[in-house]
Amino acid sequence: MSNPGICVLAADDQRVVREGLAMLLGLLPDVEVVGTAANGEEALAMAGELRPDVILMDLRMPKMDGVEATRRLRASHPEIKVVVLTTYADDRSVIEALRAGALGYLTKDVGADEIRQALRRVAAGQASLDPAVQMHLIEAITTGTQDPAPPSPAPEPPDGLTPREAEVLGLIGAGLSNAEIAAKLFVSEATVKSHVNHMLPKIGARDRAQAVGYAYRHGLVPPGSVRR
Repeated sequence: MSNPGICVLAADDQRVVREGLAMLLGLLPDVEVVGTAANGEEALAMAGELRPDVILMDLRMPKMDGVEATRRLRASHPEIKVVVLTTYADDRSVIEALRAGALGYLTKDVGADEIRQALRRVAAGQASLDPAVQMHLIEAITTGTQDPAPPSPAPEPPDGLTPREAEVLGLIGAGLSNAEIAAKLFVSEATVKSHVNHMLPKIGARDRAQAVGYAYRHGLVPPGSVRR
């Protein structure tokens, strides 16, 4: 008798990402996609109805983010495992997700094989962390930053920018190249370029120089980060 497949629910606020994940997961052997959710609230409701083995959970979503959804899921349905799949690999995001109960943490740069391996390990009750995330977490622990003070609520980014676009814009203002931004944020250079291409029309900038001016006018450049 063949082993039963892993039932997976994918939660992401971007429709194209949800549909792409569903298509990708559907091609993986021993994986069955039972549904997709657009935010944490939907993920919780669908988890109760569909009882997936694993939820692939984005972090930044409206109504309820991935961390809060994971925390509530652990309280109401502890048998359902969570693998975070996000663009964020900073130590705070990783630690908050793991403390909430996630067993896996992947960035959106991973491929299908890495996702499949993570699903199998987490479904079996084992942890699975992206190698870049592991190194970042080790650095946070060894430097004593694994328990930072709770941050004050961040202001809403201007002109419809997403938090990630605002972060990339601030680093552009600080003088970092796309390659340097990619290394700092633990994402690919192609991902950074995509953020830049989406961000420029929103702020009405024709080029990188105008984007720098915008970043300074709106206080988006991180203190102490300016390239000398």
